Amino acid sequence: MSDQATALYIDVYSDVICPWCYVGKRRLERALLQVVDKVNAKVCWRPFQLNPTMPQQGMNRTVYLETKFGSLQVFKEMEEHLLAAGRAEQIPFAFEKIARTPNTFQAHRLIWYAGRQNKQDSVVEALFRGYFVEGTDISNIQTLANVAQSAGLEQRAVESFLATETGAAEVKTEEAAGHRMGIRSVPHFVLNDLYAISGAQRPEEFLLAFQRIGTDLAEKAMLR
Repeated sequence: MSDQATALYIDVYSDVICPWCYVGKRRLERALLQVVDKVNAKVCWRPFQLNPTMPQQGMNRTVYLETKFGSLQVFKEMEEHLLAAGRAEQIPFAFEKIARTPNTFQAHRLIWYAGRQNKQDSVVEALFRGYFVEGTDISNIQTLANVAQSAGLEQRAVESFLATETGAAEVKTEEAAGHRMGIRSVPHFVLNDLYAISGAQRPEEFLLAFQRIGTDLAEKAMLR
């Protein structure tokens, strides 16, 4: 990597039951691969619960979809777009495997914990895969511990962590910060606290933002 690589800090506000967040993750990754020698990027995953009032045990997915969209037919039409986007990003969405829509607060606590173990991205990837590809219940503590182990964390340590309230206040604080910023939908990407990209945009949109940040930093350096 070049000594002149642009320092890039990306906060990603997302929820692990948001399919477009999974797509957005892939598109961000594709953009970063194109500038791997020009950008020194650090990605941090921030919490945003799509259903903050969801019961802890979650709810039947069919009931949830009918309640949220009015009918399953409305979701089926959206599903076609998601499946196509997934194929383009090599995500084999298996919506038919999902039996329940979970409460995601514990999953966000796990992501917070993983960030302190330098395993955050791996855990986020495993949670997305577990929910959207394997249909696992990511509100279940044991399932979360298994997901964490598959991502390289020590299972017993995760089980001990999840049995406490550690990180709960921090997750709530981070989520509240996103709401104060005006974030109402996800994925939402904040780059260097200056630029925001809302939605699962194409890699080209990220590349344009990277370029603008690089230009801004170069201009500021010249003025010193």
